[in-house]
Amino acid sequence: MMKKIVLSFFLFFILIIFSCKKEEATQTHFGTALALKAKEKEAQKAKENQTEEAITSKIVPVDGKYPVMTFKTKEHDFGNIVQGEKVETVFNFKNTGESNLVISKAVGSCGCTVPEYPKEPIAPGKSAKIVVSFNSAGKNGKQMKTVSLTTNTLEGNEILTIKSLIQSKPRK
Repeated sequence: MMKKIVLSFFLFFILIIFSCKKEEATQTHFGTALALKAKEKEAQKAKENQTEEAITSKIVPVDGKYPVMTFKTKEHDFGNIVQGEKVETVFNFKNTGESNLVISKAVGSCGCTVPEYPKEPIAPGKSAKIVVSFNSAGKNGKQMKTVSLTTNTLEGNEILTIKSLIQSKPRK
């Protein structure tokens, strides 16, 4: 009788161990499947972005003439600003190329950086401006943000940079 109890306990113990390992394996497999799915989504998104960039930057004009964006400066330093302050700067540029310049998209590196850009074509020899607003709310210390421009230039894109040193609000 004692042997049957010990044997039953031993079988029960082995059953528990194997069922736990199976559950762990299922969870690990499920976690791996989720990670693979997330990587597939990232790869698809990167491919879409690459395709969009390729379409924008690989179009060769029939006459072979491209526009050229010539900036006085592509970087602006706001210096020291107080946390919560909203500041803006203007990037002036000229189309020094031989065909109309089109900016199809301008995107800030985060929601705190908002560009305003000309939507109409800029003729050769003409100047225009891009206004970049920066909201320092919730930021602290050194900050560097960018604005990515998608254009019909030979390069296909331009990068503008803003910098600041944000100081905490003075306590009252």
